Amino acid sequence: MSIKSFIKGWVGEAAGALAQEIFLDSKTYFKLNNVTLQTTNGTTQIDHVIVSQYGIFVVESKNMDGWIFGDAKSTLWTQNLYGKKYQFQNPIHQNYRHIKSLQEFLVIEEEKFKSIVMFWGKCEFKTQLPQNVMHNGYINYIKSFTEAVFSTQEVQEIVEALKTGMMPKGIIRSWQTRAQHLQSLQDRHSSTTTCPKCGKELVLRTAKNGTNAGKQFYGCTGYPSCRYARNI
Repeated sequence: MSIKSFIKGWVGEAAGALAQEIFLDSKTYFKLNNVTLQTTNGTTQIDHVIVSQYGIFVVESKNMDGWIFGDAKSTLWTQNLYGKKYQFQNPIHQNYRHIKSLQEFLVIEEEKFKSIVMFWGKCEFKTQLPQNVMHNGYINYIKSFTEAVFSTQEVQEIVEALKTGMMPKGIIRSWQTRAQHLQSLQDRHSSTTTCPKCGKELVLRTAKNGTNAGKQFYGCTGYPSCRYARNI
């Protein structure tokens, strides 16, 4: 990752943290930013985790300009910036792994987690995206959930568990944590045995239809709930 990309990503995360502090009541919503957890399949780094009686909101922040093309199922999305196209990982899939890691760590039902992908840059969606992918209405979306799924005591226990389990932060130690996370990402995405999305086993398969018919690829054994695939 370049310094420019790192700074741009940090600005997006900072914008999300600032919006949370200003518009979400700290007595109701407990905010944890830049959360890195050790899991059975490497590490996972989450931009924002917001814990409340109404669920655990898991937020992936993107600070991007230009036109954004994507859909819920595609492995990669596309950014068109001044006529140049750049591909990036589907943030819905990215956040799915975050939720699965939190679910494993906290031992809490998946339906109590709320996935949010927030674009902070000057971007425009050029394809129809799910309701939880947005470039405005971030706080209103969080506040739209009004049915309590946790007690006050459970919220406190979840927050304490996350604070205890988070990998170190701070000026020096955060760089060490980030380096460890980046190495974990590299190992996970180069693996031919473990799905980087859900952690289940990868198997070698052969495409039967379409333009790739006859070609081999690595597919997740969690299909159809996990549709991760990688060409050889």
